[in-house]
Order: sequence, then C-alpha cells, then structure tokens
Amino acid sequence: MKVISFNANGIRAAARRGFYDWLQKESADFVCIQETKAQLDQLKSDPIYFPEEFHCDYFDAFKKGYSGVAIYARQKPDAVSKGMGFDYCDEEGRYIQFDYKTFSVISLYLPSGTSGDGRQTVKYDFLERFRAHLMALKSAGRELIICGDYNIAHKKIDLKNWRTNQKTSGFLPKEREFMDELFGELGFVDAFRTINQEEGHYTWWSYRRQGWEKNVGWRIDYQVITPGLAKDVKRVSIYRDHQFSDHAPLIIEYDGLKHD
Repeated sequence: MKVISFNANGIRAAARRGFYDWLQKESADFVCIQETKAQLDQLKSDPIYFPEEFHCDYFDAFKKGYSGVAIYARQKPDAVSKGMGFDYCDEEGRYIQFDYKTFSVISLYLPSGTSGDGRQTVKYDFLERFRAHLMALKSAGRELIICGDYNIAHKKIDLKNWRTNQKTSGFLPKEREFMDELFGELGFVDAFRTINQEEGHYTWWSYRRQGWEKNVGWRIDYQVITPGLAKDVKRVSIYRDHQFSDHAPLIIEYDGLKHD
C-alpha cells in the first residue's frame, strides 16, 4: 500500500505545476493533501481535482484561499470524519479522517505560529487538543496513519540551520517536546525514520534564498503511525524531481496493510 502526503500550498497552483500528471503515474492507494486553499465549489467543475480512480473528499476552511485538507482513496471509506470539534480546527479545515474496518487514514494540517504570538498560542492549544484526540483514537484499538504538515521539525537533523532557528516557530522547545512525547510516551512512530535516519532529508523549503536549490530545508511533513504498522514500512522517499509546491510529497510504502 502506497500512501502519499503532500502540502500543496494551493491545490490549483500545484495542478498547474504538474502535480496531477505525476500522481497518475504513482499508483498510490491514499493521497493526503493539505493547504488546498480552495472551496469545493471552486473545484467541482474541473474533473482534475476528482481523479476517477479515487474516492475524493475535501474539508475546506470557511475563509477562501486558506488552509483546507483532502484525502483521495482507491477504496471508498466506511466512514468519513471532518474536524475535531473546536473552532480553529473545524473552521480552518484542518482535519479529515477516512475509516476502514481496522485502520484509519487522516490528513492533518497543524497551524503555524510564524505570524505572531497569537497564532503560536493557538498552535500550542491545538497540540493539547490533538493529543487528547489521538489518545482517544488509539484507545479504540485502530491502526492509524496520520499524514500531514505538522509545522514542527522534531530534531536537529530535521532542518538545515538548526542553530539559528532555536527561537523560531516550528523548532521551539515546547513544540519539540510535543514531538518527543508523540514518539515517546504516547507510543506513535515516525514512519520515515523507521527506514531513514540520515540528515539532509527535508520536505519544506523557503521560496527565498534558493532554499530548494541549495536544499536548505525543514522536515515538517510526517506520516505518524501506530506501532503495529512500524514493521510494515518498507520504502520511504521524498519526491524532489519536480517542484509542485514549497513542500515535497512524502511517500511511504507499507507491506501487509490492506483495505478490510
């Protein structure tokens, strides 16, 4: 089973850059998209945003041109959930979940705190609520693949210039402590790091100062999984042959995981 997570930074912009042409060749089972930056009524007239081989569902922000998540799945889910029950998740279109018999796939877009202290406070509160939500899901005994832009680089190897970014949102001590807890006592697994423990692998690059070209980036996009799936991770990659966004698609292949 191949699962792709991708922050499009505008799904229409990514389409113009060839994202859907590439996707047709990938034979993915799930595609989790963040930052669609579009309302459903802006997309529904163009079939490119609803690839016929997938069941597609979107969860939009109230505000036009902002946030939004989506999931494409080859098999129709048994159930779909949107939001987590609080305003700056649900009104900002940050969470969608597809449920199957034994597992769930989620597309998540965590807030950024880069615009100021107010949004950083929102981010911290979101993390607290997200923690409680995760533990409720895990306690139900389901396997989980939580794809998304977490807007946090976990460790020093997850960003190029860690020394100069220790006071920057996305690499603050409290944010990194959340990731430590997520992959520690909460019992979740960073799927990419089950295979690849090397530095220099990033998923986001600033458009300024030739970040992409010089590979001065951050690894802030993850597939967070339950421990029962860790043994099934067989291949991991970050697609960089073409640039569809300021993020790159994160691709994880799982053996043994099936729709059921």
